Order: sequence, then structure tokens, then C-alpha cells
Amino acid sequence: MRCLADTAGLLRRAEHKRVAAAMDQFSRRFPQLFVAIYTGAFQDVSELRQFGFWLLNRAVFEEVPLEKPNAAGILFAIDAQAKVAGVTFGYLLDPFLEEADTFDCLARAHSHWLEGRYADGMIKALEQLSWVLRKRSRQARRKPESFARKVLPPVRMGASARPLRGGQSLAAEAQSPNPWEVPR
Repeated sequence: MRCLADTAGLLRRAEHKRVAAAMDQFSRRFPQLFVAIYTGAFQDVSELRQFGFWLLNRAVFEEVPLEKPNAAGILFAIDAQAKVAGVTFGYLLDPFLEEADTFDCLARAHSHWLEGRYADGMIKALEQLSWVLRKRSRQARRKPESFARKVLPPVRMGASARPLRGGQSLAAEAQSPNPWEVPR
């Protein structure tokens, strides 16, 4: 699948090009990572989180070299119909990203998505993600022991499934009738 999979048809051609350019800029800034965006229709938030986790772990992305593991990926999943969005990141990013960081990325985008400006929201989310990763990179240079890899190898899904890492849903956090609203 492509890294920018707009199966919900949220983006026009020019918007698609703008988002793809922002994704390319992210890839040039962080060549060891990749970012993917998937838009589709889902039943509820828990399925969106499960889908994001499954997709990031199982998909083969066309633009990503085979030697780059999916564990180095960050996936934005957006369901415009249900007004839900989530971010899932690979386990190699566990030392560098926290759920609060992914929530901040979604919070930067929510006002744009609320207005139906999906491309602008996606670009804002990517800009916030870049800012966070640059900040963590500077912190890791100053204090590398704080960012030592404390990551477990992936576990098979089953009775003892590993909890989702980095999956943050905007709607899961909101306690208001408007699921796109960011809680304060």
C-alpha cells in the first residue's frame, strides 16, 4: 500500500500533492523513519486503534525500502465520518515518543479537520511530529542514557497480547459531545 492512502477520498489532487510533499520533507529530515497516513471508515475508536496497530505491523508500504522495518514507522489513521483520528508508532520509537506527544500532533490538526480541511490538518500534525522528534534528538545527544533502547521485541497477538504502544485517539480522550474537540 502507499504511504498516503486516502481511501476515504478526503483529499483533492492538489491537496494530495501538498500532503505528499510534507511527508517527503519528513522523510528527508528523518531518513531512518517513515510516516504513513491512512483515511478510511471504521466502526468505533477501539477498532481504529486495533487497525492502526495491525496496519503498521503488517503492511508493506510501497515507498519504504524493504530493509527499513515497520517498527520505525508512524501511522496516522483518520476516520472523518466518525470524526476520530489516531496515531500509532513502531516500537523503535518508544524511547522517543510518548502518548502525550502523539496527542499534541492530533491537537494541532483537530481545528482543521473540524472544518473539513484535512490536508492542512495532516500537514500541521506532521510539523508537530517533526518538532517533537527534533526536540527529542537534541535531548538524546545531551543525555543519551535517558534514551537507551528499552524496547521489547514484538509479541504475537493472542491471549497475552502486548498493549498498544503510542496509539492515541482524540475521540477516546474527549469527554464532550464533539469528538474532534481537544480536552483541556
